[in-house]
Amino acid sequence: MFGGTGNDRSVWRDWRDWRDWPARIGGLWRSSLQFRTVTITVALSGMAIMVVGVYISASVGNDLFQSRLNQVLVDSNRATTAAQGIFDASDAADRVEVQTLVGSARTLITAASSSQMIAIFRSPGQDASTVAPQDSSSFGDSTGVITPALRLQVQEKAGEQFWQSVTLATDDGALVPGIVVGSQLTVPVAGRYELYIGYSLADAEATLAFVQRTLGIAGLVLILLIGGVTWIVVRFVVTPIRVAAATSARLASGDLGVRIPEKGEDVIATLARSFNGMADSLQSQIKELADLSEVQQRFVSDVSHELRTPLTTIRLAGDVLYDHRATFPPAVERTAELLHTQVERFELLLSDLLEISKYDAGSVQLETEPTNLVHLAEDAIEGLRSLGDSEGTVLTLVAPGGHLDADVDPRRIRRIMHNLIGNAIEHGEGKPIIVSVDSNESAVALSVRDYGMGMSQAEMAHVFDRFWRADPSRKRTIGGTGLGLSISLEDAVVHGGWLQVWSHPGEGSCFRLTLPRSANGTLSSSPSPLPPADAGGGTAAGETGGHYA
Repeated sequence: MFGGTGNDRSVWRDWRDWRDWPARIGGLWRSSLQFRTVTITVALSGMAIMVVGVYISASVGNDLFQSRLNQVLVDSNRATTAAQGIFDASDAADRVEVQTLVGSARTLITAASSSQMIAIFRSPGQDASTVAPQDSSSFGDSTGVITPALRLQVQEKAGEQFWQSVTLATDDGALVPGIVVGSQLTVPVAGRYELYIGYSLADAEATLAFVQRTLGIAGLVLILLIGGVTWIVVRFVVTPIRVAAATSARLASGDLGVRIPEKGEDVIATLARSFNGMADSLQSQIKELADLSEVQQRFVSDVSHELRTPLTTIRLAGDVLYDHRATFPPAVERTAELLHTQVERFELLLSDLLEISKYDAGSVQLETEPTNLVHLAEDAIEGLRSLGDSEGTVLTLVAPGGHLDADVDPRRIRRIMHNLIGNAIEHGEGKPIIVSVDSNESAVALSVRDYGMGMSQAEMAHVFDRFWRADPSRKRTIGGTGLGLSISLEDAVVHGGWLQVWSHPGEGSCFRLTLPRSANGTLSSSPSPLPPADAGGGTAAGETGGHYA
């Protein structure tokens, strides 16, 4: 037994449901240049063939009709002339002789016209005559095709022929096109009569139908041939484009060594050479940038390490001076205090630079353990309570559902909380700060909400940039290095989490940290709302402003 593969059967089942065809064809139209080109070519070719076919069919039909009409008029005129000649040569005087004469004329008309449909009617408006023969017709069910308008024309003008296109009924009840030709005869003693001869156009109709069928079949075959030829030709053009698209995608994904095969001397080969040259140049520049970045990272790391030894010496000397500052004159005492403060800030800066260099080098290793974010938040708040009190800021912890543990690196999460709460104190203008922790089955979220000056959309776009400050002229309350939020973002990302911000001028800001509860978990939503429930304006992170980690 032979059978298709499982994929073939699956594709067949997919296409067997005709209700899905519009969507599938629409998707194929959007995704396939070859399908679009062939479809457009076949459609336009079909329209052109249809127009030509209609024109040819109409021309052939008109020619067939005109040819048959000319023949009919000649035959009818010959039959009418022959019949009138019999009447003119006759000396019939009584009813029987006239009747016999009309019968002979009818036989002659049938032979001369090659038609079995003959009608002879006595023209109205004449005196009654006992000699005149009765009207006769062999039209059968088609007698009604002899219209009053046609009879009126025949009655008014003797010696002329008049014709009319009609539909005739055959013996089996079928309807076929035909022509009725009328003329006037003069019968001895009986007076004027109308002669009508019917001609069937069934043969011409059959010929036209054959021509139309031939044109239709030929047109369909021609469309299929055009479609096939177009498919083959377009395939030769589209295949290199597909190769170029696939190569571009691989190049964009980081495979810098991929290239397009170069064959021939045509425009496709020129495109391949140009693309490969661009890829070589791009690879070279990226390598140079990577080497430069590596050198820069190594430089920052080496400088940070090398500065630790002299900084330790300076710190020891500064501590000695700071401890004995009370014995110095006021100016020297102030200098010792400034030296102590700036040395501490320098140490923090070195520590942050080392941390940033680890992230840049991709050498960060998490030390995760089940951790309760509420306890971390409590510790961070207590550590910054004195700073908040000095600024007149009230720190409040709200934890409606945050008592669930999460697999995180507590040192890094504690650093994020310290940065977010310290940042809120610095920019909160002495107003209350609410720290909230919430959770659901898959995530834990911590939000820090202040009601200070807030930020504009342009400022929010840079809030996580290194060394960026919303107001460069404003002093730093807690002696920050300008790297706190940048490191916090990196800490959130390395946990697979989000660090997002909402802010609006005059309404304060809200930073939200969302972390998966498991070490390898993924996030789809956050338990904590953003913008916060009490927000009166601004935009949520991820809508028109803010920042997504």
